[in-house]
Amino acid sequence: MDGREWRSTIAAAQAGDRRALDELVAGWLPLVYNIVGRALNGHADVDDVVQETMLRAVDNLGSLRDPDSFRSWLVAIAMRQIRDRARRQTSETLDDGAGEQAADFAELTVLRLQLEGQRREVAEAVRWLDDEDRQLLSLWWLEVAGELTRRELAAAVGISRQHAAVRVQRMKERLETARGIVRALDSSCPDLPEVTARWDGRPDSVWRKRLARHIRGCAYCSGAREAVVPAERLLVGIALVPVPVGFTLSLALGGKTAVAATGVGWSAKVISALTKPAVAVTAGATIAAGGAYVVTHTPDAPPPRAAVTPTAASTARPPSATPSPTRSASPSPSPSSTKRKAGPYGAVVDAVDRAPDPNTRPAALPDRPESGITSTGGAKAVMQHRGESVTLSGQGYVLVRWQISPKSRPGALVMPSWTGLEGKLFHVASGGGRRMDDALAGSPDGYATGMGGPSIGYAVLPSGTQQMWQNEYFYLDGTVTLTQNERGCDYGLIVFPSSRDEVTKDITTGPAQGAIRYGLVRDNGKDTAPVPQYLTRSTPTDPATVPQHSDVVTP
Repeated sequence: MDGREWRSTIAAAQAGDRRALDELVAGWLPLVYNIVGRALNGHADVDDVVQETMLRAVDNLGSLRDPDSFRSWLVAIAMRQIRDRARRQTSETLDDGAGEQAADFAELTVLRLQLEGQRREVAEAVRWLDDEDRQLLSLWWLEVAGELTRRELAAAVGISRQHAAVRVQRMKERLETARGIVRALDSSCPDLPEVTARWDGRPDSVWRKRLARHIRGCAYCSGAREAVVPAERLLVGIALVPVPVGFTLSLALGGKTAVAATGVGWSAKVISALTKPAVAVTAGATIAAGGAYVVTHTPDAPPPRAAVTPTAASTARPPSATPSPTRSASPSPSPSSTKRKAGPYGAVVDAVDRAPDPNTRPAALPDRPESGITSTGGAKAVMQHRGESVTLSGQGYVLVRWQISPKSRPGALVMPSWTGLEGKLFHVASGGGRRMDDALAGSPDGYATGMGGPSIGYAVLPSGTQQMWQNEYFYLDGTVTLTQNERGCDYGLIVFPSSRDEVTKDITTGPAQGAIRYGLVRDNGKDTAPVPQYLTRSTPTDPATVPQHSDVVTP
């Protein structure tokens, strides 16, 4: 997120617009939570430091002269609060159980973002860093992910950009040592149990040195069993960790009365419970009856299970496969069919497929019944912002057209999701004349794509996600809601009810007509045809939490 995009919202909040202030707090709380959470690794003080940061930001918003610098200003406040907390702790002895009172942030990162392999390894390695390195990594992580610039990182730490480069390089070296420790502890080294026999399982500097020394002298632990990917290449695809369920932010603005506010999603609607509400504006912050400004995160869907690294051979699940626990329960069977169990329909598409040859014509698109599709967005539903959705009903084809905007904001892309499915939904074809990662002719970079380029950065998909084409086609027999979950990289969706004839015309318009490539048919005309990724029959509070499983139980 870029402070420049929030110029009008910031200006409105400074002028006393309560809704603008609500939106500002809701939009920037996740960034502050990730910085503080990673810097303190989930210590029990995380909530207090996040709250103090947001309180100071709201209280001093009126003093911010340049709205374009809001992000760097807010990050600097967060880092000051982290350092102040560290100074307060130097003269105190930490409670041995303090770190267990809050979720370990490394574990939270792995679970909430479904990290696997070396991405999981990097997240867990943070536990082994000293406080100063964790503070720097909390900013560098966001810099790599496209959420901060190097200038903002240096300003937040209070050093020059040149000095920041040196500090970051040294921190990265220690992070690689920590990654080696995580890798060794996950290995089957025959000598490691003896080395760790007296270790209580808690990472600290003493055991970091002991384990690092063991790794340097151990042929098994130091042997490279797979290519080690640099941390910055792994982090670019990792989004912000969602603020956890039940997190409550109470910003007391000098008053004595707490005003309860329970929002929808992240909305921070201030509700005055007093009989004579008095609203005043002080330092750009709205105070309802001199009370408190409260943000309550409403209950979310349960955290998704860790993703399983897909293989190119994965094409379908057997009919007896157990449905994911995050799906809606299948209906109770009738007495006459108590032995029958509902199974998944459709093929699993959790492996990234290769683009077909540009000159290969697609297979014929099978015939499916078409009685027509109705859309709450009309003939052309445009969704440019997070949380926008369209509900589709009927029997027929739907086109979802992609517009990715890395020039506006590159980084990790959070995919749209299909929720509340009643009936069946299939992913039948891809068209538009190109995949979004095809090279664009005449681009300034010479080899930029619809996913970005060297000069503007790239949109990065979650691991295992299918590379989308310009036009993606689906077949619906029932009802479903599609939600735009924009976080990280900017993108937009345009949703059109379509028809088999329109799909066929699109995918058979090939290079001879000036397109880059022909389209691709995925439909086999049966219930084993692919279903979309990020599809569920449930309706979670946050649609962005739909797991990437791409199979649903038959109704």
